[in-house]
Amino acid sequence: MGQTTDISRPIIEALYCEALVLADEVRQVFDLNPVHDTGEAADQVRMAISVEGLRTTTRVMHVLAWLLNQRAYFDGDLSEFQLRRHSKLPPDRGSEAANMQLLEEPTRGLIYETEQLHARISRLDTAWRDGFEMRPAAIRRLQERLGHAVGRA
Repeated sequence: MGQTTDISRPIIEALYCEALVLADEVRQVFDLNPVHDTGEAADQVRMAISVEGLRTTTRVMHVLAWLLNQRAYFDGDLSEFQLRRHSKLPPDRGSEAANMQLLEEPTRGLIYETEQLHARISRLDTAWRDGFEMRPAAIRRLQERLGHAVGRA
């Protein structure tokens, strides 16, 4: 099993721990955040909590799935080919400004943390994938050089 040069097991484990903590915080905030008021304003807050809670939960689950695939790769349960093919991090659907204004500051901060974690993982995923996309071009250049060298001999 080959090892990537830009992602290591300690990086994945640290990110995995961070994602698990965030997932627990997200669960607590959105499961235990009832709105007891009534009226249109309270309905808007409930809707904002529902929408942003779903987005935040989905974001964290995507990150955790990506990290679990990386862990499986390092454990030898996934090949490099399987990892490249099946573990692309889906794009993030960021929060809506109008919803964020209706939420309390701690909730907004937690959502922001999950967006930042997703962005970090996305940069890692992109950099890792770019390494694979560059290899075929390098191989083609080497083949061309070999072809020219053999042709001259």
